Amino acid sequence: MSEVKEQIFSVSEITKSIKFILESTFEKISIEGEISNFKAHGSGHWYFNLKDEGAVINCTMWKGVNNYVFFSPEDGMKVIVTGRVTVYPPRGSYQIDVRSMKPSGIGELQAAFERLKRKLFDEGLFDEQYKKSIPAFPKKIGLVTAPDGAAVKDMISVAERRFPLVELVIAPTKVQGAGAAENIVENIRKLNYLKDIDVIILARGGGSIEDLWAFNEEIVAREIFKSKIPIITGVGHEVDFTIADFVSDLRAPTPSVAMELATPDIEDLKNFIKDSYLLSCDLIEENLNEYKDDIKQFVNSYSFRFPFEKIRKFSQSLDFSTVKINNAIEKKMNIVSNKIALVSKSLEAHDIEKSLKKGFALIKQNAKFVTRKKNYSVHNPVTIKFYDGELEIK
Repeated sequence: MSEVKEQIFSVSEITKSIKFILESTFEKISIEGEISNFKAHGSGHWYFNLKDEGAVINCTMWKGVNNYVFFSPEDGMKVIVTGRVTVYPPRGSYQIDVRSMKPSGIGELQAAFERLKRKLFDEGLFDEQYKKSIPAFPKKIGLVTAPDGAAVKDMISVAERRFPLVELVIAPTKVQGAGAAENIVENIRKLNYLKDIDVIILARGGGSIEDLWAFNEEIVAREIFKSKIPIITGVGHEVDFTIADFVSDLRAPTPSVAMELATPDIEDLKNFIKDSYLLSCDLIEENLNEYKDDIKQFVNSYSFRFPFEKIRKFSQSLDFSTVKINNAIEKKMNIVSNKIALVSKSLEAHDIEKSLKKGFALIKQNAKFVTRKKNYSVHNPVTIKFYDGELEIK
């Protein structure tokens, strides 16, 4: 009896066999699991693990395919992926080539919503101190919304009814599905570049949480917060709340209400102008009556009826004042004259010539008058001044 020879495979051969069996058997499968180690590569590809309590599978979702995912995957999120099993022979490993991804039920989206809401709240993006005021009379309003939806038609109708003077600039925007969040961000930036937009309305009609998910994306929230132009959100119906609503400067329950909040009512303006006109007329008439009474009082006054009497009275008062001033000047001059006479007499009493005439003489030595005996020198020449001349003694 011959011995059966054992078949021996090379590593490549067995790997190729496994690759064929796995890829042909699991050509299209759907797997539910929790995302971990999620990484969005700079190339645009996504790499992550899908795990449950017993196992882990590597997953790859290529750029272009992942553009159709309407939400941002993150670690801890439970999802359902659909794709095929592929084997990478150089490493001897297998992975899931993911072709589509969706949340595993509404609860996952709600959990992601709450996580992002808490994160942005802690960062202060919802704080009232950062809310910009909405202008009372906007000249130009930017609309970030779908160009063919019911929301834009409702907003245009409201604007035409309330404030037809305003100019609307529509930025056609994808508001649902893959790429919607990126398109919203792009159009908010474009409107900020225009510089003359007074307010932006970010709006869309109602829908499920999946339909509205673009307004729950972090990139949209941060772009709203970064906008220099105030933003009003009108997303969904009154019961719908999105992350964008918390970050925006003003939240409206619907797109139509958003336009109402952004525009004044022309009927209110007309009534205001009418009331102001009537009030102004009443004030003018009241002032005229008051001035009329004042004028009547002036006309009937003594001064107005006898103006020359007032002039004569002032003229007489002027004469009295003139006489009073002249008397004061004269009195002052007399006092000054008396003082001058007194000083003159005092000067005359001390006149040197008069003293010499009386017989007094002045003695001078060395060009100086000798006023004391001790200053007189018998050895020096002396000059004696008399009234009628001088005498020199050597």
